[in-house]
Amino acid sequence: MAIQVGDEAPDFNFTHKDGSSVSLKALLQKKKAVVLYFYPKDDTPGCTAQACSFRDSYESFTEAGAEVIGVSSDASTSHDAFASKHRLPFTLIPDGDGSLRKRYGVPRSFLGLLPGRVTYVIDSKGVVQHVFNSQLQATRHITEALDVIKRLQS
Repeated sequence: MAIQVGDEAPDFNFTHKDGSSVSLKALLQKKKAVVLYFYPKDDTPGCTAQACSFRDSYESFTEAGAEVIGVSSDASTSHDAFASKHRLPFTLIPDGDGSLRKRYGVPRSFLGLLPGRVTYVIDSKGVVQHVFNSQLQATRHITEALDVIKRLQS
C-alpha cells in the first residue's frame, strides 16, 4: 500500500562506509523536514537532471530547514561516483533489495519495467505532507517539494 499525504513516514536507516549514518528518526529529532525522493538509476539523463536540480536548489531546502535524500537500487559505489561526478551535497541511499521502495509503496512504471520516480515531503513530525509521482517530469519534483517546504516553514 502506497504511503499517502497524512500518513506517518516509515523510518529508514543507512550506515555509510565511514561509519556515519542517516535515518529519518535522527533527522526528525533535529526538527528537520525531509525530502525523500526515489529515482530509477544513477547517471541516466532524467535522473541526472533531477539530482542536479536538487543540487542547484539544495541551499534553498537547507535554509528552509529541510534535508534532501535520494534513493535508488544502485549500489553505494555507484552512488559515490554519481555524487562525486555531479557534486551532489545530499545523501544517496542504496536500496538494492527494494525494501525501502516497497515500504513507501513506490510503484514501478512503464509496464512495470522501471522503478518509479516519487518524491515525498515529510514534515519535522514525520508526517507526509506531499507526494509527487511523475516518471517524465523529473525536474518538477524539485519545484513541487520546495513549494511545500516553504509553506511548512511559514
